[in-house]
Amino acid sequence: MILPWKILTSADYAVSRWSGGVTTQLAICPPEAIYANRDFLWRVSSARVETETSDFTLLPDYDRLIAPLEGGMTLWHDGGDPVELAPFAVHAFSGASSTRSAGKCTDFNLMLQRGRAGGRMEALFPTGPLALEAGPQEETLALYCVRGSCVVSGGNACSRLREGETLLAHQSLPLLLEPEESAPAALMLCRIIVRR
Repeated sequence: MILPWKILTSADYAVSRWSGGVTTQLAICPPEAIYANRDFLWRVSSARVETETSDFTLLPDYDRLIAPLEGGMTLWHDGGDPVELAPFAVHAFSGASSTRSAGKCTDFNLMLQRGRAGGRMEALFPTGPLALEAGPQEETLALYCVRGSCVVSGGNACSRLREGETLLAHQSLPLLLEPEESAPAALMLCRIIVRR
């Protein structure tokens, strides 16, 4: 059976070092895009911040969403008031802003090319079966398992999503998430639409 999604593992990820730590690119669109060239439509990543303070890379053509996964972080945009983020709290901001960060943590990021891609991001903590509604046909869904594991089913397909893995679906279909009792799940869900 051909699955209507792909499960990405550490073997599919791209890891790079930056001044404040290490970033793991989980998925990028188009797949052949190179982050450094700033030619991507969207990018999903997780970064480990290893320094107490760091400066974000300016990305003037992108909108960003970020959430700490482990540890908290405080952000300042363009020298403004601090934005304090607890684990799994999602914050949206412009990549054109001069952004400074404080706090060692692991975070999760969604970058969207302004005017060409839109999306949203949320944390999920299913304690029982959780239905994800189908979105528009052109929607891409990225589901990252932060910890634990769950069984994902849709149509006649079924897969186990384990800690550190990402489910990537390029077509719209309703999904059912069923956490495994032995490993309660925490997940980050991104719904992304590329504007034609």
